[in-house]
Amino acid sequence: MNARTSDKIATFIFYFIAFFVSLLLIALIGFILYHGLGVINWHFLTSPPNAFRKGGGVGPQIFNSFLLLVLTMVFTIPLGLGAGIYLAEFARENRWTRIIRICTETLASLPSIVIGLFGLLFFVTVLKWGFSLIAGALALTVLNLPVMTRISEDTLRSVKRELREASLALGATQWQTIVHVVLVAAIPGLVTGIILTAGRVFGEAAALLYTAGITTPRLQFNNWNPFHINSPLYIFRPAETLAVHIWKVNSEGLAPDARQIADGASAILIVMVLFFNIVSRWLGRWLYKRMTGN
Repeated sequence: MNARTSDKIATFIFYFIAFFVSLLLIALIGFILYHGLGVINWHFLTSPPNAFRKGGGVGPQIFNSFLLLVLTMVFTIPLGLGAGIYLAEFARENRWTRIIRICTETLASLPSIVIGLFGLLFFVTVLKWGFSLIAGALALTVLNLPVMTRISEDTLRSVKRELREASLALGATQWQTIVHVVLVAAIPGLVTGIILTAGRVFGEAAALLYTAGITTPRLQFNNWNPFHINSPLYIFRPAETLAVHIWKVNSEGLAPDARQIADGASAILIVMVLFFNIVSRWLGRWLYKRMTGN
């Protein structure tokens, strides 16, 4: 077989794999939306769930999912980005940095159920926070931190060396170069890391079973005092997310319309993830263009 034929065969195989993966993804999303969109209406989106009767909604679970996402990102982005900046810009290649990278990769490979058990022992039991939003957010931060750190480090390292040298040659300090040149050039890659970690927050259930809990108290959406126990913003209350609710409905099956609830909640979850991805990428491109002038 000559080189030209081998090249055509390899190209065909790669195109076929890309087409097959895309078709599989479209079929999976289409299947979920086909079964779930018919269930979604205003009542379903805004009503609380009903464990034993038909007609329950997922309103509190949607709110909990977004609030948990915000809380988790508040911890994950600064810590992960800071660790990435240290490893890419300041740390020298020695035994200490190799140990840090090994620990990061080991932590990234841990099953989420193990992270959930750690959260149960430390945040829920030792710190006596109970099943709460803050315990779930910190457990997900532990889960997402290795991914955010690794992506931040790789993205910062991929910025062209000439940009750093030009900034330093103009008299900027190393910190000014990092803030005004390196981070700006790395925005598209950093946005990708944020999207990956956010998608994990939306879809994670195992770690939250042991930290955020599988129930939600009755919330008063006219009370936005974050220190009141019935306020939606109170972070020391149990908070069942949409992914946990899907698992609970399917595993318990007490509601007569459990299948319809699971289908509708799955479709909402898919739409939420797609919406967040699209908005994040648009915002990342807008920031990049605005800060670089391209």
